[in-house]
Amino acid sequence: MADNTKLVERRFLLTFILVTTLFALWGFANDITNPMVAAFQTIMELSAAKASLIQFAFYGGYATMAIPAAFFIRKYSYKTGILIGLSLYAAGAFLFIPAAAQQSFLFFCLSLYILTFGLAFLETTANPFILSLGSKETSTRRLNFAQAFNPMGSLSGMAVASFVVLPALLSDRHRDASGQLTFSSLPESVKAAERIQDLATIRNAYVAIGIIVVIVLIVMALVKMPGSNVDKNHQNARESLKRLWNNATYREGVVAQIFYVGAQIMTWTFIIQYADNLGIGKATAQKYNIIAMALFLCFRFVSTFLMKYMNSRKLLAIFGCGAALCTVGAICIVGPVGLVCLVAVSAFMSLMFPTIYGISLENVSAEDSSLGAAFLVEAIVGGSILPPLQGAIIDQGTILGHPAVNVSFVLPFICFIVIIAYGLRCSRRDAA
Repeated sequence: MADNTKLVERRFLLTFILVTTLFALWGFANDITNPMVAAFQTIMELSAAKASLIQFAFYGGYATMAIPAAFFIRKYSYKTGILIGLSLYAAGAFLFIPAAAQQSFLFFCLSLYILTFGLAFLETTANPFILSLGSKETSTRRLNFAQAFNPMGSLSGMAVASFVVLPALLSDRHRDASGQLTFSSLPESVKAAERIQDLATIRNAYVAIGIIVVIVLIVMALVKMPGSNVDKNHQNARESLKRLWNNATYREGVVAQIFYVGAQIMTWTFIIQYADNLGIGKATAQKYNIIAMALFLCFRFVSTFLMKYMNSRKLLAIFGCGAALCTVGAICIVGPVGLVCLVAVSAFMSLMFPTIYGISLENVSAEDSSLGAAFLVEAIVGGSILPPLQGAIIDQGTILGHPAVNVSFVLPFICFIVIIAYGLRCSRRDAA
């Protein structure tokens, strides 16, 4: 039966619009960073596993700051959390200036680590804020709608990477007749000169987004937002943790979110290596990532529409099956068809993050919401743990005669099985 309850009430509309812009901002950061793993792998002459430390630092920042952010928001307000988040985001972006000057991979990792302190504040704040801006009946749909603007930011990040950063990288232009990179075989003086220019290109992209974030920070500071956070009564954190742990849907949702984020980051990070194995350059390979994100964006709106007529838990399980089947194609098929299957995974990932998030928090009380949201943001740690494991598999070259990059997508496949199980368990729990 269709749900005709208003998605966003007029009194919350301006706040909803402003907070929704944040989803695009952290989407930009996520998806300009994913292709940087392959870029740094070439520029700094790293293994795939070591280059994946970019993702370890990026998503490790979420893991470090999500819980402190939640306690900060419980004490102060959603708006204060947003301002702190934007400040840290800008600071991390501007740290790319000294990182490029030092030509230090670890400095770049540190810069991203601090940048994601800010993203942890923003996600811990914005997601429950959106859920609170209207009726509980439409909260999951409302979050799906707001999250639909996240891939718009992601597409922007991918576009900057694909059309501005990656084509300008001199290190990616040295290839043999088969399309394989030959940068590492160049004279040291040539590599040093090209490394300086390539790192400056990457630096400039992050400095530009840092300036935009500062502008958004000023606007947010000047605009009055209705209300403060829902945990202003400072409920005992230990009691909140106990209630959250005893909530099976929430507890399992955190686990499902860990696996989902891991699957998403692995799929989008290593699509470039997958294409590179087929002799496709980074700039061209990144265009496949843009197609994947376009599918992700379109299907986010499709899934939000379908939720008016279908149970969100069943829809999550169905989309999980679609993602798993596409991943099997990417693993088993070596060639362009396998790459198409890998791109198609994004269509089915589209509803997963906000739907798992919304389902997990549906039966969480108001006084526990910010802490509950923090653990769901903390679950983004899956994006820091799993990509290095996949990178280590890719470094093997071949496994039983099959390209290791194809085999490595067994890890996202396992993640999707976990998500299917969560959707089915929640559906059965609802029916009981």
